[in-house]
Amino acid sequence: MFASKAASMLLRRSAASAVSSSAPTAAATALRNGMANMRFMSSDVATFDLTGSFETHHLDTQPNNTIEMSKEELLSHFELMYTMRRMEITCDNEYKSRAIRGFCHLYDGQEAVATGINASFETADSWITSYRCHCTALARGGSVESVLAELFGNVDGQTKGKGGSMHFYNKAHNFYGGQGIVGAQVPVGLGLAFANHYNAKPGSPMQVAIACYGDGAANQGQIWESANMASLWNLPMIFCIENNHYGMGTSMDRHSSHSDYYKMGNHIPGVRIDGMNVLAVKEGMRFVKEYVGSGAGPMYVEMMTYRYHGHSMSDPGTTYRNREEIALTRSTRDPLEFVKRTLIDAGFADAEQIKETEKRIRKDVALQVKKAKASPKPTIEPHLFDYVYSSGGGKEQNEFPPHIRMPDFSKSKNY
Repeated sequence: MFASKAASMLLRRSAASAVSSSAPTAAATALRNGMANMRFMSSDVATFDLTGSFETHHLDTQPNNTIEMSKEELLSHFELMYTMRRMEITCDNEYKSRAIRGFCHLYDGQEAVATGINASFETADSWITSYRCHCTALARGGSVESVLAELFGNVDGQTKGKGGSMHFYNKAHNFYGGQGIVGAQVPVGLGLAFANHYNAKPGSPMQVAIACYGDGAANQGQIWESANMASLWNLPMIFCIENNHYGMGTSMDRHSSHSDYYKMGNHIPGVRIDGMNVLAVKEGMRFVKEYVGSGAGPMYVEMMTYRYHGHSMSDPGTTYRNREEIALTRSTRDPLEFVKRTLIDAGFADAEQIKETEKRIRKDVALQVKKAKASPKPTIEPHLFDYVYSSGGGKEQNEFPPHIRMPDFSKSKNY
């Protein structure tokens, strides 16, 4: 009972590939557990099978069907994803207790996407996303404390309590935020790609730019215009659709006549990735980054994923889909359960070690939330005018630049 035919087809193809590419017993185990097959190399490194995780459009090559990963890498991915999950659950609770106000869009269920992209990117690569941005901000140099403080509207938040849920930013890690307007991040992402192209050293791979947006934004005109410019100018731009199957409360089959989003670029190449498998996302985005950064032009990427919460905290998420659909996804495709089973089957950790890790993270998240709450609120001085105007040229940030014409109240008829 998945929301879309495209999602169901991907699941069926993935299952069929897993069965056909390995021995019957191993295939049955992999299919039952929902995880990749493994070839062990050492006690701390294993190679995982990703067969069925990718589909391509207008490409002669594709991501590898295997990925080698160390124990340390996989554990770090699990810890980040579990921190994301606990943070978003905390946001849910704090919103219901009215400690968080206004818009609040949660990311639980989609953790593998942000984690996998971040694992394949460099800090110098540019990243901008939608208003569902808490976990991306965490992955891109943030902390639970800075995220929650921002949501509480406190000065120790990532944007000093001025941005709130939809407007995170971290220039040091080239994270250009959440965007409160649907799809508006894509033209900005195009500008980041243009800057990376402009500043690239001749003969060296370019840093890439990625703009993430949902399936509900995928048919906007500004995205088509951005894709046209990216293709004309051969920019290192990644158009990443996080397809969680619903544009607010409308299923993708009802809001889009074209549900193969990775093909939406027409002649622009594309790849569809299993966005519930962090290993597949990491390998897929490694491939995409290398392709786009080489000067081959832009690429469309479709992440097949799912959100557990409604569109926002004001949406219960059960009026346009039933609870059985959500429960089925949790029980068969949950990205965290996948990583836990992978760790155990690879011999990287046992169930008790994973429980201890989860306990440690829960405790740390609770501590950081407490610190975030203790942060003070912004005040008029000095916080109101900070970061409004440039501080270049030795001027204070709250000093009006000479080209700003203030009203002359003496001449105002309404004064």
